[in-house]
Amino acid sequence: MSKIEAMTDKDGLPAMSFRLSRRQIISGMAALGTVTAAPVRSAFAQAPKRIPIPEGEFTPQPIAIPNFVAGTPGDAEVGVGVAQVITNNLKRSGLFAPIDPAAFIERITNPDNPPQFQSWKQIGALYLVTGRMTRQGDGRLKAEFRLWDVNTQQQMSGQQYQTSPEYWRRIAHIISDQIYERATSEKGYFDSRVVFVDETGSKERRVKRLALMDQDGANVRYLTKGSDLVLTPRFSPDGQRIIMSLQQGGNSNLFVMDLRSKSTTRLTDTPAIDTSPSYSPDGSRICFESDRGGKPQIYVMPATGGGAQRISFGEGSYSTPVWSPRGDYIAFTKQGGGAFAIGIMKTDGSGERILTSGFHNEGPTFAPNGRVVMFFRDPGGNGGPSLFTVDISGRNELRVPTPGFASDPAWSPLLS
Repeated sequence: MSKIEAMTDKDGLPAMSFRLSRRQIISGMAALGTVTAAPVRSAFAQAPKRIPIPEGEFTPQPIAIPNFVAGTPGDAEVGVGVAQVITNNLKRSGLFAPIDPAAFIERITNPDNPPQFQSWKQIGALYLVTGRMTRQGDGRLKAEFRLWDVNTQQQMSGQQYQTSPEYWRRIAHIISDQIYERATSEKGYFDSRVVFVDETGSKERRVKRLALMDQDGANVRYLTKGSDLVLTPRFSPDGQRIIMSLQQGGNSNLFVMDLRSKSTTRLTDTPAIDTSPSYSPDGSRICFESDRGGKPQIYVMPATGGGAQRISFGEGSYSTPVWSPRGDYIAFTKQGGGAFAIGIMKTDGSGERILTSGFHNEGPTFAPNGRVVMFFRDPGGNGGPSLFTVDISGRNELRVPTPGFASDPAWSPLLS
């Protein structure tokens, strides 16, 4: 365990004190990396101005993100990389519209100084991010950033982080979360990972391996060799276990895998096809798909196994259910009329809402803040599935990059 602390500064920025678990995702895998944080003080700080999270039509907010200044020779490339990752994260959220750097008038050379606000206002920026990357004497990398409100000319947030140089992408995700949180009323979701099924080979001889990646598709690692058919893996609420369905013979059952030891425990043992398990936020229950009633429907049972209760009764079949981290919705795949739709409903089955529909959409999973859903789409033919994201209002559908074909995503809780 390593401790990250950020205290209230003299300018009134909110205090934070929390402990982070720097766990290893599986035995033998490199640790996530220790990241220490502290506030960056400014005489221009103010309480953050919030962007309301939209449920309908929304115009993304213009934000300028120049390359982070290199505090030491040789770190310019890292400064460019951090700015690019932040840009991509915020753009994909659908809430921000990063401005093309070609339009920038001012060149940021010292992020300790207030920017020339009129230059940023002139190009339409509502927000500005400035930062610096510096190599410390002990070899660690220090990242500093500030978020500015261009109209009020006030600093909304400022933090500095130190970590090993190889974890610079994680720093970028953490900064992205800080910006998202300060500019909205919601937690971010960028410092998180996705477990998915990597698919290679021809359609007739497809090899499926359990894989792990950052939420933006980077840093892919493989957890299984492909000897078993792995379906619909899901993280437990504490991130230390994955619940999944394993096909063995003519049926499939639910299992839990401990990510440290890779040991598995069976939860169901029926002649039916039980698949797509998902934990409730408190970890006490599991929703899953089963054809034990004749066609795929959604069931709920205790997390340790036992009696299951059916909760879906609409037209067509329901599959691949997953609980929102907020506990307010269950996302699902609905098949009927030749279409596969991704939707959400309240946990009692009411309030059904379709987010996207097409030939073959399946396997939804929620971002850690419950505002974005990832799923996979298979066009059929000689191709294979790909991952996509869409927000819970049905807007901003985007493809997620993966090395090859990919299906059955499962979004982890926030790592920080």
